[in-house]
Amino acid sequence: MSFSVEGKTAIITGAASGIGHAIARHFADQGANVMLADMNDKRLKSNCDDLCALENVQLFVGDLRERLTVANLLSATIDAYDRVDILVNAARSFMLTDPLDAADETVDDALAQNLTVALRVSRAVARRMITQAEADAETSADAADKHRRDAGTIVNFSSVAAHRTQAELLGYSISTAAAEQMTRTLAVALAQHHIRVNAIALGSVMSASLKDHLSDHPDYRDAILKGTPLQRIGTAQEVAEVAQFLASSASSFMTGQVLNLDGGRSLLDAVQRPAH
Repeated sequence: MSFSVEGKTAIITGAASGIGHAIARHFADQGANVMLADMNDKRLKSNCDDLCALENVQLFVGDLRERLTVANLLSATIDAYDRVDILVNAARSFMLTDPLDAADETVDDALAQNLTVALRVSRAVARRMITQAEADAETSADAADKHRRDAGTIVNFSSVAAHRTQAELLGYSISTAAAEQMTRTLAVALAQHHIRVNAIALGSVMSASLKDHLSDHPDYRDAILKGTPLQRIGTAQEVAEVAQFLASSASSFMTGQVLNLDGGRSLLDAVQRPAH
């Protein structure tokens, strides 16, 4: 059993800042070939300037809500590294919803960013992983090895909001709950190809959006701590390490699972507790 991702090729979406950036940096430090993808050109290049100096890091800028951009991301990764072994769908969007406002489009926006993008990228990457596995099988003399080895791993993201009822989080809650069901469904569909799909459900982790929100609403921190048994906010590095576990052979018999990384938040009756 190994937690290593060394020599593997990983696509990390939402890599310009926050959690996605921490995962990309951690995977690069661990020796993986990393394609950092984000739609924010300026932020991606600024925050990843030092990473760009590494031979095992490439940048891709594009709006993954566009189908052609998804295809271009995969092509760029194959051109750079010849294959893809890991996909981390870290691109997420947190937004507040007015459930009674007919003009409010945040549900559509949340589904597009938190569900549809992840599904489209996962489908494209999974097809490539299947092709790679077929080619690898032809060159492997060990029949048992063909059935034991991961053909690829996909890591998605959800939130404790998926199982909490807060009216102002309607869009975010729906999209993250859907992401969990997508994870389970893809896990079953791809298991025959030895591709594993798991997800991380986040509690309060110091993401870029949470940092901005705390800056505008300092009292929000107290509410988070009261609703978190470990009484602290998680770090992006802690998320990166769990993502590495799910991407590595250490979790080789795990698929279709959603791991709560929430400091114990999901253990409490969380009515009206922050779910950021």
